[in-house]
Amino acid sequence: MQNYLKQAIASLRSQPLVSWVSVAGTALAIFLIMVTVMMEEIRVTPFAPESNRDRWLVQRFTSLTNTNWEDGETNSGMSHRLVKAVFYEMETPEAVTALTINPLEALVSESSGKAFGAQTLDVDAGFWKVMDFTFISGSPFDRAEFDAASQVAVISESTARRLFGTSDAAGREFSVNHKQYRVKGVVRDVSTLATDAYADIWVPYTTTQAINNNWNEFMGSLKVIILPRSKEEITAVREEYNRLFARLHDESREAGWKFIMRGRPYDQETSANTQWANLDPDMESVRKSRYILWTILLLVPAVNLSSMTHSRLSKRREEIGVRRAFGARRSQILADLFVESLLITVMAGLLGLAASTLLAIFGSEMLLASSSVTGEVSALTPGMLLSWHTFGLAMLFCLILNILSSSLPAWQASRTNVVNALAGKK
Repeated sequence: MQNYLKQAIASLRSQPLVSWVSVAGTALAIFLIMVTVMMEEIRVTPFAPESNRDRWLVQRFTSLTNTNWEDGETNSGMSHRLVKAVFYEMETPEAVTALTINPLEALVSESSGKAFGAQTLDVDAGFWKVMDFTFISGSPFDRAEFDAASQVAVISESTARRLFGTSDAAGREFSVNHKQYRVKGVVRDVSTLATDAYADIWVPYTTTQAINNNWNEFMGSLKVIILPRSKEEITAVREEYNRLFARLHDESREAGWKFIMRGRPYDQETSANTQWANLDPDMESVRKSRYILWTILLLVPAVNLSSMTHSRLSKRREEIGVRRAFGARRSQILADLFVESLLITVMAGLLGLAASTLLAIFGSEMLLASSSVTGEVSALTPGMLLSWHTFGLAMLFCLILNILSSSLPAWQASRTNVVNALAGKK
């Protein structure tokens, strides 16, 4: 392998312009693909405090129709009654949480300070089991405080400093929309990219309008995240969910209600790629579109790189002819040229991966401007992006690009006529 690497470097040096244009083209192709992949991955990859995304089952909406309606259906978040009847009755999962669909801007102030706006999310006690926040002061509110509608709150570190000048704020009091709350705990700031966990302040939804903010007895402003104990338990969780929903369906049928299930609850990938509550998820179409895009991003540079590879190898006809004259087999020459090209492609691919990672980290605001969360986009961190999965995808794309761009030129070079090659002819 060391000899292959030396030969690859020598090949780059022998024709610097063609070689570095080829490297830049490969790096650009990998860069474009990896930016696309990373922006998709950040929606599904686990990272704190959403470290259990790979086990989540998510229901953001429910769908209803009624026998008294001539046509149509209604789609919305869920009411507290529905959440109690189905999700809070579940015994199979490790934890279940109900929370409002999105954080809302609230007016926050401390008695002697100036009021300012902060993102507030209404949650239940199970929220702290599904998410893994890092507490730097105090603790989360518990089930008893949630059920009793105690006016307690968990706040982010930056909010605590803005309110009280310190992050050690447990026990202090402040107001949210002119309602007094006591700080139960303080957590490290959360990235806006953690779209289900993000907020500046978290309060029990029993203390807000969310508990009674219903369109009908089943439709409201809540979504639910279920955390199975393991991936193997997901099927059992779905079975219990279906039994409980069937029971609620039977109870509501007399009033004419009929639930439209649409395969809910969804895993995180399906949930992140299902935009409309009134349509069934179509992950096959999503993945097909993704693969078509990747193929286009690979094929276009591969065509250009193939001609450059052919040009580079044509300059080495005499070398190939000498090797053939000394008994080198065509298969051996083909393999050597392929490995040499692969090493160059991998070097270029690493450059593309590094460039895409830097852009994702420092250009988050531009790349993620369409985030559904209100407020400034938090920067990505290497821990959110750099995984063996991402690295493996980058290397896979390098291999595919190398096969597409070098196979034909290498095969043609290996079949060079010895006499013509030694004479410098084609």
